[in-house]
Amino acid sequence: SLTIVIAVAALSTSNAAAADEQNEMLRTENVDDEPRQRTVHRDGNIRLLDVQINPGDTSLPHIHNFAIMYTYISTGKEPLYGRVNSNTDYVTESLTHRVTNEGPNLFRIIAMGNPGPAVPDSVMDRPRGMAAEPTLENPWFRSYRVELAPGESTDLQVHINPSVVVQVTDGTVHVSRADGVLAELTEIAHWAWRDAGSSYQVSNVGTTAVTVVINEPRRQSN
Repeated sequence: SLTIVIAVAALSTSNAAAADEQNEMLRTENVDDEPRQRTVHRDGNIRLLDVQINPGDTSLPHIHNFAIMYTYISTGKEPLYGRVNSNTDYVTESLTHRVTNEGPNLFRIIAMGNPGPAVPDSVMDRPRGMAAEPTLENPWFRSYRVELAPGESTDLQVHINPSVVVQVTDGTVHVSRADGVLAELTEIAHWAWRDAGSSYQVSNVGTTAVTVVINEPRRQSN
């Protein structure tokens, strides 16, 4: 009968959708190809990822096989305001996994991947003009945490390596450039990339204290 034909068609569609969903969950991606870990900037082999996983969602299986640094914006449960750590074990032992956000809020990280070789421990490639000491430093990455009062600016910094300024608290920040062009950051997780050899200042142009994290992927000099 017509009713049976419609029911069978609906069941076939449902089974096909379930099969597609299962195949999707079994598909394995490189970390920078996983759709919830969007590549937002590339500098040679360096990549900057904006990781966003909605409440109740799970990433596809993905492979980590190079050094990566995480600037944590929030877990699904609480804000983390730019807590930074890195995993360099992936260089010698890759990992395939999935990430689930149990909620109730957005899980978000600004991540930096560095597939390049290790740089020997040395202060030779530290930026000039940086008053703060690194909060993280290893052969692949370096990170600084800088808090600025309203109206305060950093000294002029000259970075040998590429760098990214990530806003991690509320406020309004200007990141200058040598040619006078400004990048304006107005929200947590906003970022500004600066190429290797760049000189710039970071200024708090808002009315409350603001914190930024300045991260570098370290590269061997030519």
